[in-house]
Amino acid sequence: MKAHVDKDTCIGCGLCADICPEVFSMDDDGLAVAIDADIPEDALDSAKDAEQQCPSGAISIE
Repeated sequence: MKAHVDKDTCIGCGLCADICPEVFSMDDDGLAVAIDADIPEDALDSAKDAEQQCPSGAISIE
């Protein structure tokens, strides 16, 4: 599974990076980015938690 952040929707709150730093980080513009690789198995639950808690709905896990 992979994570995707919609840059047009992201508000840069940083919650995803706090919940799942293995997958999400903040870029120089203050917006979230996801790793390009598959989500590590041990981080999948926290990545899905970040998806559900994103206040702007910018994260998708597929």
